[in-house]
Amino acid sequence: MSKYIATRAIRGATGLVGEAERMLSQAIADKGPETPVQFPNTAYYLPTILGLTGREVSTLGDLVPLMERARSLLHPVPASQLWKPYLGETLDAGVGTLLAAETIEAVRFVNGEQPERWPGFEMGGGTDYPHLKDGHLNGPIDDIQLRSWGIQLVDGRMPGFAAIVGCAKSNEVAVELVRQLQQRNILIFLSGNVNGRSIIHQLQEEGVEMGYDTYIVPFGTDTISAIYALGFATRSALTFGGMKGGMPREIFLYNKFRVFAFVLALGEVDDLKYAAAAGAISYGFPVIADTVIPEIRPSGVTQYEHVISMPFDEIQAENDLERAKKMVQKAIEVRGVKIRVTEVPIPVPYGSAFEGEVVRKNDMRVEFGGKHTRAFEYLYMADSDQVEDGKVSIVGPTFADLPEQGAMDMGIVIKVAGRKMQTDFEPVLERQVHYFINGASGIQHIGQRDIAWIRISKAAADRGFNLEHFGKILIARFHADFGAIVDKVEVTIYTDPDKLKFWLEKARTAYDFRNRRLADLTDEAVTEFYSCTLCQSFAPNHVCVVTPQRLGLCGAYNWLDCKASFQINPTGPNQPINKGTTIDPVKGYWSGPIEFTRQASHGFVQDVSLYSIMENPMTACGCFECIVMLIPEANGVMVVSREDPSMTPAGMTFSTLAGMAGGGLQTPGVMGVGKYYLTSPKFISADGGFKRVVWMSSILKQTMADEFVQVLEREEAPGFLDQVADETICTDVDGLLTHMTEVGHPALEMDPMF
Repeated sequence: MSKYIATRAIRGATGLVGEAERMLSQAIADKGPETPVQFPNTAYYLPTILGLTGREVSTLGDLVPLMERARSLLHPVPASQLWKPYLGETLDAGVGTLLAAETIEAVRFVNGEQPERWPGFEMGGGTDYPHLKDGHLNGPIDDIQLRSWGIQLVDGRMPGFAAIVGCAKSNEVAVELVRQLQQRNILIFLSGNVNGRSIIHQLQEEGVEMGYDTYIVPFGTDTISAIYALGFATRSALTFGGMKGGMPREIFLYNKFRVFAFVLALGEVDDLKYAAAAGAISYGFPVIADTVIPEIRPSGVTQYEHVISMPFDEIQAENDLERAKKMVQKAIEVRGVKIRVTEVPIPVPYGSAFEGEVVRKNDMRVEFGGKHTRAFEYLYMADSDQVEDGKVSIVGPTFADLPEQGAMDMGIVIKVAGRKMQTDFEPVLERQVHYFINGASGIQHIGQRDIAWIRISKAAADRGFNLEHFGKILIARFHADFGAIVDKVEVTIYTDPDKLKFWLEKARTAYDFRNRRLADLTDEAVTEFYSCTLCQSFAPNHVCVVTPQRLGLCGAYNWLDCKASFQINPTGPNQPINKGTTIDPVKGYWSGPIEFTRQASHGFVQDVSLYSIMENPMTACGCFECIVMLIPEANGVMVVSREDPSMTPAGMTFSTLAGMAGGGLQTPGVMGVGKYYLTSPKFISADGGFKRVVWMSSILKQTMADEFVQVLEREEAPGFLDQVADETICTDVDGLLTHMTEVGHPALEMDPMF
């Protein structure tokens, strides 16, 4: 262990703890010890402090003993003539740094100084994210966004995160570092500066879109804003791993082996950055610096090396952009991140990090679909001799002669063949078109089937992106992701009006057939269900049982998806579960799912019913779309959407409720679900079904209005949704009961739920 690093880390930690004590003392003097303290939109208080100490900080006064704890972790600066192992003392300094940094940010929130102000800055479109306002950087990531990333974290699409601290050698290097990480689908957190200049400034100057949708999250321009990245890691353990506050060793091990994160330290490393780096190492995260600093080799704290020095100008490469690539490659190697990258032959960067990009009208070269034109996509199976693998055809004019910001009709028809391909897999593969096309930088894809809406940006078109590249993307991705069932892929892009009309009619006929086929696919009609254990990478004891009438709680996997997944990877997370002996068809007990769940949950879950929320409900990871929870006074349940930050009649927001529903816990009366499970005849059917819903987030009413019309027809209750309250009507039990009485909600007359 380097005495140089220990000296600077301890010195930096001592200075930061002193600053935190000063700021806290001043804040208490000015505002009083009972002044509320919180990070917005999280149920985890100050998450790093909660994770390390178990203390639920809610007032300024609660921070006083935390500062005493931080002070106790500080050691004397090493004497010049004394040499000894300093790793333990350095890690103590790192933990003290984390406690002090989070305290400072909490005080800044009290003073209105967080999130950091930055006039003119817009995050991911500004109004697209209500908690991100013009003139502010991000500040801490809220729980709703953490869970929305959940399925990408657990299925490997988002293999880890990089915390970049400081400022790159140049704007071009900054962009290249970020693009290299984006193309590997690695989440990027930005903070810190060098002599007042931050990588955030550099990316903003180069027009790089930052925000949740592009995996680039700017926390702040000072070093201590990196605490939000470690808070994110802490909440990953609490949200998905079933950890509790005050379990520092367990959280450390969880982050070391399940949250693949690393720090890129750019530019001069001062005492505070050394202290912050010690904090990152104490979480199992290595640090890779682009300057000359002493290295720390493996000791067991991180998985491989702890600190790596890669002086940027000494990296052997032809130019700075190649050096940036090698730096990212080294960081991935040191952290042991498992990357799945599909080479796609197109002229723009490609990766899941670009899936959420928004192409605004002023930046648009051309669009297909939307208000003024029609765009559709249709995938079908054909005999092998009818498919020319790798062929892309354009039938009709391109957009070359179209004026800027013009629009035209387009149809994407994909023909696939494979020995293991089945007709049932057609809609499963077709749904992937959205994700595959969206992976291209500068391309926006919304919707599916015959309501697709695609935009190509000017920047992408200037780099040579054309219609043929849609086909190249789809061919590359279908072979890479579905190679076990797809042997050949051919894509035809139609813009010719007559041909487009012909294929649109064929596509709509197929859509209708699939709808009717899925409607007939019931739990009773099959002999096996499927498991989904993808989330065990984050929630080791959670098991989803996916049936034709109950999709996965993340909303991303239905029964057909799991069936296709098993065909693709017979040893993967989606395994067939023979239903076995029927024990109770009303509550949804079968011997097969019970036996499988006991084994796959390592004995944590002994029994599971598929149709009840009150008796042995299914567990959840943390990436559910909605939470269903019993409201005892109302004799019914409420449904809270992940997008809804408002208070609920349970006296808790979604973030707080999620702590009861996630982490692989089995809690009667609470469960996480996929939102389309609400439309299923099997939705809590053992407890009264859809008519038990007494309160629902308004966003669900709005976005699923068409689907609920069909549910109400099935339930023979056309006006029922008007009887269901939402946050615009009431957010407390008394208001809910008043509303239910006024509208005559049927739950008031139903049998007691328990």
